Amino acid sequence: MKKIIVFDTTLRDGEQSAGVSLNIHEKLQIAHQLARLGVDVIEAGFPVASQGDFDAVKAVAKELRGVTVAGLARALEKDIQRAAEALNPAERPRIHVFLATSEIHRQHKLKKAKEEILRQARESVALARSLVSDVEFSPEDASRTELAFLKEVVEAVIEAGATTVNIPDTVGYAVPEEYASLISYLKKEVKNMGKARLSVHCHNDLGLATANSLAAIRAGADQVECTINGIGERAGNAALEEVVMALHTRRDSFDFTTGINTKEIIHTSRLVSGLTGLRVQRNKAIVGENAFAHSSGVHQDGVIKERTTYEIMKPEDIGLTRTRLPLGKLSGRRAFIEKLKELGYGHLTEKEVVEAFGEFKALGDKKKLIYDEDIEAIVVNILEEAPPIYRLDSLRIDCGPGTTPLAEVRLRTRDDKIVENATIGDGPIDALFKAIDLVTGVPGKLLDYNVRAITSGKDALGEVSVEVDVEGKSYRGRAISVDIIEASARAYLNVINRIVQKTAGT
Repeated sequence: MKKIIVFDTTLRDGEQSAGVSLNIHEKLQIAHQLARLGVDVIEAGFPVASQGDFDAVKAVAKELRGVTVAGLARALEKDIQRAAEALNPAERPRIHVFLATSEIHRQHKLKKAKEEILRQARESVALARSLVSDVEFSPEDASRTELAFLKEVVEAVIEAGATTVNIPDTVGYAVPEEYASLISYLKKEVKNMGKARLSVHCHNDLGLATANSLAAIRAGADQVECTINGIGERAGNAALEEVVMALHTRRDSFDFTTGINTKEIIHTSRLVSGLTGLRVQRNKAIVGENAFAHSSGVHQDGVIKERTTYEIMKPEDIGLTRTRLPLGKLSGRRAFIEKLKELGYGHLTEKEVVEAFGEFKALGDKKKLIYDEDIEAIVVNILEEAPPIYRLDSLRIDCGPGTTPLAEVRLRTRDDKIVENATIGDGPIDALFKAIDLVTGVPGKLLDYNVRAITSGKDALGEVSVEVDVEGKSYRGRAISVDIIEASARAYLNVINRIVQKTAGT
């Protein structure tokens, strides 16, 4: 069976999702989990975009071993030099150069002729190849580029030293048959195609990213580019879990394999969802809450009699377990650590284990039984927290029929000072967020507010996710607690801390 190289761009294209902004600590957590998942290439960011992106790529390049770390660069000398610098500590560095080639991009964005595009593509790849031995080139908007010109560009960049050529469906315009035909054409007609791998990168604007990726693999693609949970620009990218499990489940149709450890899929999905604040829709394929749920009586009867009547995959294949043995407040540290290992979090540092165990014991005082989902939520909450500027010390809400909601908020700063304020609002949450604005001096506009129970029961942990606009840019935050008001305050503070840390350069 041919092995398909899995290129994950969650940390680069995935982070381009509206409202998502990952710090170095969070990127490193995701990168290490991607390595445990078994991806071949991790695109860690766009080094020239900002100092934060440069530092994150460099940190991932320094810590990750046994996996290729890629950095994105426009076909410009400054971008390529910056990418090479960030990737310098990597065991397996790759510079990923891109340049638009379609007529619509040439005329309206670049305002360049075909000859200029060809020259710039050749020169940028040659420069990148002089700095690293592994260079990928992407003709942006390839699926809308004239075939003859695309062929010319691909031949030119391979001749200049590209080791991988990626054919992006940048705006999700292609349909499976024509995209497969495009890949077949390039495999057959590009005279030096044998000197480089052919990759595909599909966006989901028409909901066809996974279908297009699978069609391309069947047509001869060697590498597939995707993101966890399908996150990314606009409607997102091909979802790694969908592509991988399609290949895994339909081996009768696809004679391909990957190096992915599928049992790490659900842990990776939940980690990315938690750190980005992007919730996975309940009916999402593979990793949605309902993916292995059966509510119809007919379906339930069938599954009880024979699982394969209505399940084409085993939940255990992606890391889900049907047996949930809850822990309680009397459970000890050893049992807790064993549960962490069982859930795929055996890699936590001693400090993180101590903090997680403390949160676990505190939660045990508030609810009788603590389920796997509760523990995963505790871990993700800890992993996403870099040292914050503000921590919630206490809060008080006065509200009820016939009264004007009032919120009093008391925060503790990083240097252990107490700051507090109070104000009224249209509702308790509005008053709470306005009070936080007054204390921190960062005014935000709430765009989205979601609450969900992580487990069942009246004492379930609640997860609050918020999207906040600050000076025209949106940010996401999340937090968990058995107290929804507290979770709301911490989720909003999560956003405020990101903004303050970014402004302060910390």
